[in-house]
Amino acid sequence: MEQPALVNRVAQSGLITLDLETFYPEGEIAAFDLKDYLFMGLILKEKDFREALKAHDWAQYAGKNVAVFCSADAIIPMWAYMLVTAYAAPYARDIFQGQPEQFVEAAFLKKIAALDLAPYEGKRLVVKGCSDRPVPPSAYVEITRRLQPIALSILFGEPCSTVPVYKRPIQATAQP
Repeated sequence: MEQPALVNRVAQSGLITLDLETFYPEGEIAAFDLKDYLFMGLILKEKDFREALKAHDWAQYAGKNVAVFCSADAIIPMWAYMLVTAYAAPYARDIFQGQPEQFVEAAFLKKIAALDLAPYEGKRLVVKGCSDRPVPPSAYVEITRRLQPIALSILFGEPCSTVPVYKRPIQATAQP
């Protein structure tokens, strides 16, 4: 007796999988901590800071994403961030004010904001849950916020094992 052919119901389901891991920012993230330039760990002296930035090896940031922040509890003037940006810009892929993990989160949100939603309109979507790189929770919130008005349904997980997140209500048709 011949066995019936296996049917891949996942492939036939019409589900579209979105893998947020693909939104992870490209390139290494280099930290630039202004704490290292503070006088007595408290204040930033303009003349000393400018001299230190001139002597700094900016080529080490070539092709990297630079996260500029201060890990010390100090008041940093806004021009200090601008000055670091001016020096790093010719070398860096991108420059961000904040901790490296904040850069990752901002990069995810930027890519989600730029996402063309047309291919997902009226579709059943699965936002992939497993990844090798960390995906910030804010990315899941933002992708759901953007897709909910247009998607037929949104699920979380893998196509073979999902958690329902949203399903568009069935609209009643008007009776004549």
